[in-house]
Amino acid sequence: MEATGRTALCVCSVLFVVTGISCELIHIPSLVHHVIEGQSQLLPVETRFPLDKAEIQGTWSYTKPSRTRITLVTFTKNSAIIDMGHRNILNFKEPNISLGILNLSRDNEGDYHLSLNIEFHNETGRVIKEERTVVVTVDVPISVPEIHKSPSHSVIEDKANVTWTCSVSSGTRVEFKWFRDNVELGSSERYHFTQDRSTLLINPVKKEDKGTYRCQAKNPVSKPLESKAVELNVYYGPYNLEVNSGQGLRTGGVFTINPGELVFFECQADSNPPNSFVWISKRHNETQIITEGPRLEFLSYRLAQAEDYLCRAFNNVTKKQDEAQFTLVVAGLGTGSGKRTQEGGSVSPLAAISVCSLFIIACMLLFFLRRTCHPKRVLMSIYNRPFSQQDRPHRSGHEDATEDFGIYEFVSIPGKMDSTQASCRSLSHLESSQDLHTTIYDVIRHVPENQCQSLLK
Repeated sequence: MEATGRTALCVCSVLFVVTGISCELIHIPSLVHHVIEGQSQLLPVETRFPLDKAEIQGTWSYTKPSRTRITLVTFTKNSAIIDMGHRNILNFKEPNISLGILNLSRDNEGDYHLSLNIEFHNETGRVIKEERTVVVTVDVPISVPEIHKSPSHSVIEDKANVTWTCSVSSGTRVEFKWFRDNVELGSSERYHFTQDRSTLLINPVKKEDKGTYRCQAKNPVSKPLESKAVELNVYYGPYNLEVNSGQGLRTGGVFTINPGELVFFECQADSNPPNSFVWISKRHNETQIITEGPRLEFLSYRLAQAEDYLCRAFNNVTKKQDEAQFTLVVAGLGTGSGKRTQEGGSVSPLAAISVCSLFIIACMLLFFLRRTCHPKRVLMSIYNRPFSQQDRPHRSGHEDATEDFGIYEFVSIPGKMDSTQASCRSLSHLESSQDLHTTIYDVIRHVPENQCQSLLK
């Protein structure tokens, strides 16, 4: 008997000296207990020495959150005295020194303190004192949290604040967390929480605050529960305004396109609600509205044409606007330098009309020249002169040659090649002949020299 007590003490002493860890004569598995209101809880105590080899004396006391301390049980190995005010809710069975608490309420939560004196039979007069404190909390399970937003309507960036509130209909010691688009929110310059984090104030609201909000609630006796999602709509913008085109060549803020190329320009900006767009032309220090809408169609045939254009975006709710200016140059980029309106480089309608018009004009000119300058018609006009002009007396045949210059057609009639002359009347029927061989000669105007000059020669 004496050897047992001495052995236990020696082992504990050596263990403490070598490892620095004290050898516990009593052990409590859990020092904190979270209990649901109305349930019972056992505060177990394990003894690591033989109770029949020692004498014990101890107390269980209770300290309220108000720091008032009450002794609940005073006990020895063979007897126990329970406080009369708590005998209906306490369960204590000696020599086991564990304490049971029945039908816990919020009034029963607090610190439960065990103080135990141990005296081994072989160490009479030497008392070992052990003390432990167990924390007991009593809570009500939480209900599904509900989230509320104020104001309930959409808000304008930089002009409004938003207050979020998360609440539960039941539950104690509730902890709240906030999420936007599944990302937990923390305190910041614009995000302010109450102490229990049940309320979130966003002051002021920004574009990045737009999204879906949820709150999460939990307590020591309940798993985390989430509220339904609520959308926060923030009106903002326009931001990052720019003009783009999938055609032509772009260098900075200058677009270069081919003549006759149909080009589409897109004006884009980050805004909520969507912007209204206006396209403006700037010429000679004057501005003119071309069209409205996010898209501009441009078609030009003028080369080396440089003009400035402006896209203006306006948000009708935030009353903010932004502008993007660009320069458009119409110049030949060469084959394949730009994307045509249609695949395969199709010709524009205006170009097709121009080509057809030129072709028709050329055909009309050719027809007119053929009608007015045909050699046969010229020759026949000479042969059909009046006889008064044809029978004038000629001495040499060249005195009046200045009047007969032009284009002549000499006709050879098959079967009559021996004839040296043909009458004027027979020539009048040559136009209807189908088997004629003609030769065209150009008679150049020639003025005969006077008689004196010819004699000198």
